[in-house]
Amino acid sequence: MIMKCVAYRHGIGIGEVSIPDISEVIRQDQTFVWLGLRETNSALLAELQQEFGLHDLAIEDACAAHQRPKIEEYADSLFIVLHTARLVDDKVEFGETHLFMGAKFLVTVRHGSSLSHAKVRERCEAMPQQLAKGPGFALYSIMDFIVDNYVPVIDGLQQRFEVLESAIFEQRPSRQTMEGLYELKRELLMLEAAITPVIDICNELMRFHNGLIPKDVRFYFRDIADHIKRIDRSIQGMREMLIAAMQVHLTFETVRQNEVVKGLAGWGAILAIPTMVFSWYGMNFRHMPELEWTFSYPLVLGGVALSSLLLYWRLKRSGWL
Repeated sequence: MIMKCVAYRHGIGIGEVSIPDISEVIRQDQTFVWLGLRETNSALLAELQQEFGLHDLAIEDACAAHQRPKIEEYADSLFIVLHTARLVDDKVEFGETHLFMGAKFLVTVRHGSSLSHAKVRERCEAMPQQLAKGPGFALYSIMDFIVDNYVPVIDGLQQRFEVLESAIFEQRPSRQTMEGLYELKRELLMLEAAITPVIDICNELMRFHNGLIPKDVRFYFRDIADHIKRIDRSIQGMREMLIAAMQVHLTFETVRQNEVVKGLAGWGAILAIPTMVFSWYGMNFRHMPELEWTFSYPLVLGGVALSSLLLYWRLKRSGWL
């Protein structure tokens, strides 16, 4: 569950720290602890609560998971929930990342489908001048990493939409195509619900919490908000195209059904001619016209066939058959 716990002084790592020693380390000047966790349990969170002085409600939310994206302030610390997303086997899998941040610490707790933060830590450690700004810069790096991972998800959904769109115009409308469109729409709605609150979180980090977010770190969160707005515009555009594609699909299906109805009506009209004639000669009367004439039978058959062919020709020219 404990991925890595490192203490940093002036932006430079001074070594890994065990959980019981955290409270002593963060008392040192210009030092903060960055702890990464994965699918933790209540016992470990209770221990961290003692070391960092975390609030009971924040610990309860971190244990339960399944939280909405949000930011909450508890005395001298922040609790932030972000939803992660990644594309696995052409399907979007969602997870959660919970972050506890104080003036001397940053704790990340990953739940569900999410990527490792090892590369984020390595990139921050390669910029000690930036990391010296404290856990606020580390918080920005984690949030920026999560937001950047939304982009390949959007690209994957765009490719799926293009395949479904081609199926609408190049193939006959099908139940599978419509199911694919509805599934894509559902995933877009879930992705939109995951990213939209991040803008409010970034705005709050830019405007408030002066004691936790240094002034020279706040504009970094503005950059994250700009990325989110661009992603949101992409989602909105794809949703509009998706709705249009679903309408086109339904229109094509209606046209196809009309063609089937027209064909059935045309063949019904053609069959009405022999039905009428044969029912006439089948009536139980003593005197019927031309019953004793030698050529009456082939003449009636020929007339029925000619009338049916003429009607078929007219319906074919009008596009009914």
